[in-house]
Amino acid sequence: MVKNLVSQDGELYYLAGFLAASVALHYLERLSAELDWQQEVATIVGRRVPIPRLVCWYGDEGSVYQYSGLTHYPQAWTETLLGLRQSVESASGHRFNSVLGNLYRDGQDSMGWHADQEKVLGSNPFIASLSLGAERLFKIRHNKTGETVAINLANGSLLLMGGSLQHHWRHCVPKTQQAKSARINLTFRKIL
Repeated sequence: MVKNLVSQDGELYYLAGFLAASVALHYLERLSAELDWQQEVATIVGRRVPIPRLVCWYGDEGSVYQYSGLTHYPQAWTETLLGLRQSVESASGHRFNSVLGNLYRDGQDSMGWHADQEKVLGSNPFIASLSLGAERLFKIRHNKTGETVAINLANGSLLLMGGSLQHHWRHCVPKTQQAKSARINLTFRKIL
């Protein structure tokens, strides 16, 4: 049984060796070339800011996703993404109809503090986050207590977030001065 990494208000599970390292690197290379990566500009606190990573959105027809003033219409699943979705669904016991891809090109690409609590994800969304490539630090912090959990997301790892986690915790992937090669993060979701 995998241990819940948060002490309260949600569920957070980490599966370090979900994919073998060589398999994960194969997927990194394939998806880097295969997916339609975009440099987007978001509205954050009233300012237009380039998102510090490349993104893409794939899913079932109608699985439209909006955040930070951006609207994502799904592109059709690729065979590679469908295979990964099936593996993640089998491991998590949850069904997903969409995936947000984030390509972190180096240590300067990042994800700021946020919670995935958009209404289209439902009241207690379950999100499965697959990491391919360079190891990156993931931090999660409780909104009231300030409790923080830090995890180095390894190549081939799977992070599962569920329950009321998105209501009580915020998470990020901070910038780093360390030399980092590319990393793809695939966050599988269910849009209602």
